[in-house]
Amino acid sequence: MLFSKRVQEMLPSSTLALVELANKFRERGYDVISLAVGEPDFTTPHHVIDAACRAMYSGKTHYTPPTGIKELKEAIAEKYRNENGVDVTHKNVIVTPAKLAIFISVASFIDPGDEVLIPDPGWVSYREMIHFARGKPVGVRLDESKDYRLDIDDLVNKINFKTKALIINSPSNPTGAILKHEDIKAIRDVVMDFDLVLISDEIYEKIIYEGEHISPGVYDDLMHYTIIVNGFSKSYAMTGWRIGYLIAPNRFIPQLEKVQQHTISCAPSMAQYAALEAIKDHESVRKMVAEFRKRRDFVYEELSKIEGLHVKKPQGTFYIFPKYDYEIKSAMLAEELMRKKQVAITPGSAFGMYGENHFRISFATSLENLKEGIRRLREFLSEI
Repeated sequence: MLFSKRVQEMLPSSTLALVELANKFRERGYDVISLAVGEPDFTTPHHVIDAACRAMYSGKTHYTPPTGIKELKEAIAEKYRNENGVDVTHKNVIVTPAKLAIFISVASFIDPGDEVLIPDPGWVSYREMIHFARGKPVGVRLDESKDYRLDIDDLVNKINFKTKALIINSPSNPTGAILKHEDIKAIRDVVMDFDLVLISDEIYEKIIYEGEHISPGVYDDLMHYTIIVNGFSKSYAMTGWRIGYLIAPNRFIPQLEKVQQHTISCAPSMAQYAALEAIKDHESVRKMVAEFRKRRDFVYEELSKIEGLHVKKPQGTFYIFPKYDYEIKSAMLAEELMRKKQVAITPGSAFGMYGENHFRISFATSLENLKEGIRRLREFLSEI
């Protein structure tokens, strides 16, 4: 076989597989409602698009420095100082797609056999990135009784001499849960006691309805161990621009930058200038989150009426993660729902062992689609 063992062992993205299945049904003429896609259904704000156009027409279509243009790095550092209380400068920033930022972080620290603790249920790509680095992902339970916050006892119990890093994600995909101050303090103690690398995925930071986002970098001593990952895809409806960033202590930056240099060289120049415009725009974010809140409230209320579902109201993101009582595996439930009612959802098993008997719905779609999609879901569940 020509392909490497690591690629052969890598599983395809469950969320993208559902999108592909939905597209096949559309091609056959079916009216498909997709509640699986993890991207805002809004267009990038026009003034952000204009900024990219101005940059391109003025000749900014070439390589930038590997870590990004200084103006954007300074704006990111200023944002984290002012909004998040994290004491960093532009020298701590590497501009790169957020997904690649996580891959770079994993690739930079993980040797074959190293273990990485990840939230379970948690984003599908953490596991495969770690596998690709020949590491071992170890799921740490999100405590459903505590609104899916990280189970610190389970975290400590999973640590051994092979443990190298911990990934956290708040607000959480798929649960919409937000870590609180006491959670971050407990994580701080664990990371520092066991000398772990902490990767904090904060991509949904601005999509919050209740509570507040707390970056672990707010603790100077913890920042010494921490890589913060964030970006513009979710908060500014810029998924197609592939622009984000990581923030890391000075001692990490040279090694992280090497991976950037030998993969994409630098983030797209025009996308960096678009991001520079976007990071100043608070009003567009506020309007989008207000619309997501309306949808969140509607979806939570309607799903709560369905017998056999147990629903917790998400505090952030545009996902909701119901648990169900039906005697059917989540992958089969999602496939049958598509085949019989042409509604795409993501099975809970895609997010880890503790995700089974759940499914994820994305409410990053119109209220009209949500109404029809939930109507079909209710009809389907009544039949099983």
